[in-house]
Amino acid sequence: MIPDETTRLAALKRGEVDIAYSVRGELAEELQRSPGLTQKPAVVQGVFNIYFPDQWDAKSPWHDERVRRAASLAIDRDGLNQALTLGYSLVTGNPVVADNYEFFWQPPAPVYDPDKANQLLAEAGFPKGFDGGDYYCDSSYSNIGEAVLDNLQAIGIRMKLRPIERAAFIKGYAEKTFKNVIQSGPGAFGNAATRYEAYVIKGGPFVYGSYPDIDALYQQQTVELDHKKREAILHQM
Repeated sequence: MIPDETTRLAALKRGEVDIAYSVRGELAEELQRSPGLTQKPAVVQGVFNIYFPDQWDAKSPWHDERVRRAASLAIDRDGLNQALTLGYSLVTGNPVVADNYEFFWQPPAPVYDPDKANQLLAEAGFPKGFDGGDYYCDSSYSNIGEAVLDNLQAIGIRMKLRPIERAAFIKGYAEKTFKNVIQSGPGAFGNAATRYEAYVIKGGPFVYGSYPDIDALYQQQTVELDHKKREAILHQM
């Protein structure tokens, strides 16, 4: 594994490797201009999302749903897609489940609305924004984090990027040592139920907090043998 994006591209251009993936932004544009190299879209079983481990902490700004909604409205997903992956990424709106997984539910398309974000922050008591703390991410995808932090900064949410080497990042995430905000990118195979189990349901390896009604629905679908009824329960979740 070559974790650094620039080194991956350099190895590809020197012929040391035949295939490299996850080359983004200006490096992706350089790749397109490089003789003998071809860029193709690839299926990656991952959905980047932002996780708020502090939403269950009543003392944290992230506890207020209006603040979390403001953060979502501040993120220009389509702009990030064009800038970082040259439009190749899919914006699904579903934070955990990829669109080619069984039981996938398509929510309404995410909205980019900084003005509405500022309004929500003011209603939550942060008309001038606030210090959002640390933003943890896998260092391989720190440029995605940098772009997101630029979006958040535009509405007054000031954060510090904390890129961490992948093994240490997954370890810290699973051991619940991170606070404030985590840039997650679950990439395991499975279906909606297995993804919920790991990232949403109480006791899951990457779950900092959960909601009793969602937990109850999850248990209900585990014993439902009728495929359509099980799908309906998962969509309700």
